[in-house]
Amino acid sequence: MRLAKREIAEKKRLMEILDQAKVLRIGTMDREGIYIVPVNYGYTWKEGEPLRFYIHSAKEGRKVRAFAAREDVGFELDLERGVIRGTYTCSYSYAYQSITGTGKIRLLEDPEEKKQGLSRVLEHMAPEAELCFSPEMLQAVNVYCLEAASLKGKERKPKTGEEENTDGPS
Repeated sequence: MRLAKREIAEKKRLMEILDQAKVLRIGTMDREGIYIVPVNYGYTWKEGEPLRFYIHSAKEGRKVRAFAAREDVGFELDLERGVIRGTYTCSYSYAYQSITGTGKIRLLEDPEEKKQGLSRVLEHMAPEAELCFSPEMLQAVNVYCLEAASLKGKERKPKTGEEENTDGPS
């Protein structure tokens, strides 16, 4: 990371971003080229284990074909924190928090694993929803686990008060 002052390394702070963000972007490659797909997600990050994202999808389509062909993926999620105003054009910037990384994605086949994955997605996206998955529901959907191999947190803090932005480009 070019600017060490922007790194977020503490797991607690990274989990705050994971809890607040709603869209995970997964990057992969297929026959058509580089492909980035935005998805809703849930996650687990237990002590001593890697971060695991869970996503759901239809049973067919470009995403399904791409994940079947290549397990190595990249990912990104972020939180927007607003415009940082400057005193001249190039001193404007944007405040944000983000997590980027790489990992491996796999299709979950076991019904219990699929239930757990769908439960994580629903708990993250709609905590008030009732968790009840029939065998037919589980058959109708693909559920994937993306296990992070590496990740980095980064932030550009908003300016407070009347400070001007003189940091240069982000």
